[in-house]
Amino acid sequence: MSSNNINVKNKKAYFEYHIIDKYTAGVKLLGTEIKSIREGKVNINDAFCAFMDDELYIRNMHIAEYSHGSFYNHEAKRDRVLLLQKKELKKLTQKTKEKGYTIVPLYMFISDRGFAKIEIALAQGKKEFDKRESIKERDAKVEMGRLRKF
Repeated sequence: MSSNNINVKNKKAYFEYHIIDKYTAGVKLLGTEIKSIREGKVNINDAFCAFMDDELYIRNMHIAEYSHGSFYNHEAKRDRVLLLQKKELKKLTQKTKEKGYTIVPLYMFISDRGFAKIEIALAQGKKEFDKRESIKERDAKVEMGRLRKF
């Protein structure tokens, strides 16, 4: 999937949300931003997606400033446009207008052609008891793994 081994995952998203539908979107970036991403200096844990003027933006995604950049360097936490097809954007706008749905980034990678791509998901927030259930399932899996070793 990625040629440069850029594996930026949002592990918190799977714990906080029920994932309903996944999409792969391109990201509109500046030159110094893609160089920082290739160095692996990106964080999507606190990021979220929002619609502004009929375009989908990813907000709060931190891309560190490029170390060899001059005064052309970018802001670390600016809003970036996500590139999706119109039918996908329409579907996402309709769903996000419903109560409880949001769009969260799951995974960022570099495509075979060298473009930065991000996997986003239409998600619904988990309740507190759902989170406790996830913790119980994870602990049960760990315990089963320990028992198999013996």
